[in-house]
Amino acid sequence: MPKINAATVAEHRAQQRAALIRAAVDILVEQGAAAVTPAAVGARAGLARSSFYQYFPSSAALVAAIVEESFTTADAAMADALRDADEPAARVAAFVRTELLLAARGMHRPAEALMRADLPPECRARVHELHLAHYAPLQSAIGALGPGEPQLTTQLVGGLLQAAMTAVERGADPDTVSDRVLRLLHQGLS
Repeated sequence: MPKINAATVAEHRAQQRAALIRAAVDILVEQGAAAVTPAAVGARAGLARSSFYQYFPSSAALVAAIVEESFTTADAAMADALRDADEPAARVAAFVRTELLLAARGMHRPAEALMRADLPPECRARVHELHLAHYAPLQSAIGALGPGEPQLTTQLVGGLLQAAMTAVERGADPDTVSDRVLRLLHQGLS
């Protein structure tokens, strides 16, 4: 029986699966989706290639897991940030600040790498679906502020946020960038 490094077999399997996902994210960000192979991911995680298949039936299944986990983590952080923001303007501010803090932590790197990748249509559709769900609280808050066409306005704000995330990922202070974005949004949404 293989050596386990946890209190239970279930915990060990969860740790191994998480190690494979972390290794795949690193490879994805550094080298692109085509480099996310069972052999490369297994080697990076310190597991045999054959062990990879105990956790994922294919590279595509692993990429799907990366997508789901990335959005689950980001959505949980966003839910925490929005929990105490009752007014629409406060919800917009909480969304912007949280999104830029996630960018500062590198949380958007896997999604960016996936969007550059040649993904199967169903995977690309799932990324789009999860992205829309992630931005739903922002769209709701913008709609409550009443500027008209909340979907279009949210897309435009998303473009501003994308530029802000790029600035943060290149070293700009997230708080400074958040303050500037929020000043622009306050002027544009009022």
